Amino acid sequence: MPRIGVLLSGCGVFDGTEIHEAVLTLLALDRAGAEIRCMAPNVEQAHVIDHLTQRETGEKRNVLVESARIARGQVEDVKGVQASALDGLIMPGGYGAAKNLSDFAFKGKDASVHPEVRRLLRGMIDAGKPVGAICIAPAVLAKAVADRGPEVTIGNDAGTASAIEAMGGRHRTCTVDMIHVDAANRIVSTPAYMLGPSIRHVAEGIEKLVAKVLALAG
Repeated sequence: MPRIGVLLSGCGVFDGTEIHEAVLTLLALDRAGAEIRCMAPNVEQAHVIDHLTQRETGEKRNVLVESARIARGQVEDVKGVQASALDGLIMPGGYGAAKNLSDFAFKGKDASVHPEVRRLLRGMIDAGKPVGAICIAPAVLAKAVADRGPEVTIGNDAGTASAIEAMGGRHRTCTVDMIHVDAANRIVSTPAYMLGPSIRHVAEGIEKLVAKVLALAG
């Protein structure tokens, strides 16, 4: 039974993990019989967004605590997770990936990645273990392992693709139902809600991504 980590970044598309993407990932992994380990950094969110009005609320929330909403309480601090304990890792998207796992949403190509997230991502890639990245998460991964020249897709958004290239990654244009596989680095990515338009379309790419990560994990 492969042990697959799911790296979350809060709860809700505008300030955390995109919930549809996370649930589709978890469902596909569970259907395949994988052992799932959900994780997130134990840090304060960059900010909290009212998902009805899409305005900042001024509240403070914790990324690990909010991620527990998606994981039904079964989530651990990424700080305690070692690459040696996993066979593969998947990062759903949502703005939380670009705001809480990194500051890509605010700094673009000059972004930095949360040190524990960067440690785990680099540990996985250095060990030759597959990493899946969904939606905007490929930009975070591209920054974390920029020296490896990672190939990823976020769909066809020119601005984000340009930032990925500027950070040292290589972008490949894909449709929502496609995945891109960087065979050298064992990275799998799919655009999901970077393109949408609906959950059924997003599911096609995510299911393919999960299947490929599991295949690479052996």
